[in-house]
Amino acid sequence: MAGFQNSLAVRHWLTFATGLVECLCFAGAVFGWASLVFVLQREGYFGSLCVNTTANATEVLDCSGQDEQFSLVFTIASFVNNFLSLPNGFIFDHFGTTVARLLGICLYTMGTLMFAFSTSALSILVFPALTLVAGGGILFLITNIQVGNLFGVHRSTVITLYNGAFDSSSGLFFVIKLSYECGVSLRAAFLFISACSVFHVIRTFFLMPKRFIPYPLPEHYTYGISCGKSKSSKVTANSNTPMTEETTTMHDKDAPVKQEKTLRECVLSRFFLFHLLWLSVMQLRHYLFIGTLNPMLQGLSAGDPSLVGQYINAFAITQMCGVLCAPWNGLIIDRHKGKTRAAGSNDK
Repeated sequence: MAGFQNSLAVRHWLTFATGLVECLCFAGAVFGWASLVFVLQREGYFGSLCVNTTANATEVLDCSGQDEQFSLVFTIASFVNNFLSLPNGFIFDHFGTTVARLLGICLYTMGTLMFAFSTSALSILVFPALTLVAGGGILFLITNIQVGNLFGVHRSTVITLYNGAFDSSSGLFFVIKLSYECGVSLRAAFLFISACSVFHVIRTFFLMPKRFIPYPLPEHYTYGISCGKSKSSKVTANSNTPMTEETTTMHDKDAPVKQEKTLRECVLSRFFLFHLLWLSVMQLRHYLFIGTLNPMLQGLSAGDPSLVGQYINAFAITQMCGVLCAPWNGLIIDRHKGKTRAAGSNDK
């Protein structure tokens, strides 16, 4: 039994570590758009929209049309990213982790391949490419949030760490920018990212559940494909042996049903509506800043590309600090939940 407990602990930590890598390196790449725009401008994407104009008797190159196209790309991608959150949640709830993750992997891989095979002559491919990367990335985050259920009292810390890693994954496009400046082509970089989908697929089948990770976590709960174990080795939840997803589901059906609020009651509650409003304003400010950063910096630096690149690098580095800041929120929540409460009080 001790050996089995050790193997479970190892699997839990592998799931956590690989999930952190997935969120940190892939999931929120769309937020690094400012770094990628710098590269795309160098490659001449939407370059036909730049025109020569005369200002103060001097002929200058006006690329405001190009900037508008790049802003439009990010606007559409960020809108789709948020708009699809509801259907993505529906797919996750009704079809489980495996289906949701495979969908996310397909979207993400198609997006990176479109980036890889796009050129300045096929700049239009950037529109669906970034949208697909954003849609696939949010599915990575949604399906990884449940990993926090494996760690009991540290659940909130793990969840906030993953959310911080999601923000920090904007560094992916920053790394692409740095590698581009070192001579690595845009196509090679995105082909490598596309090949990393093998990692996502392996993790989906071996380190993630087919349906969900329950909370609270049942004793001896197992998930994923286990090498060398046949399906007949699964046992009932009443024995002192491993509990699989199937037996957990059967066990949950026999458990007494706890009266909970309906979805309608939750959605129409003041708590939810005010939180939704607050989050919407924060997201709008965030997306507006990222989408307009490049043209703003170009205007402030009089079009000096080296200076613009330096400021974009500085912004990308600050974005990558999310993984360091977010877990503090989870630590506070976990510590608060661990305190004893007065009789009759609840989490609210």
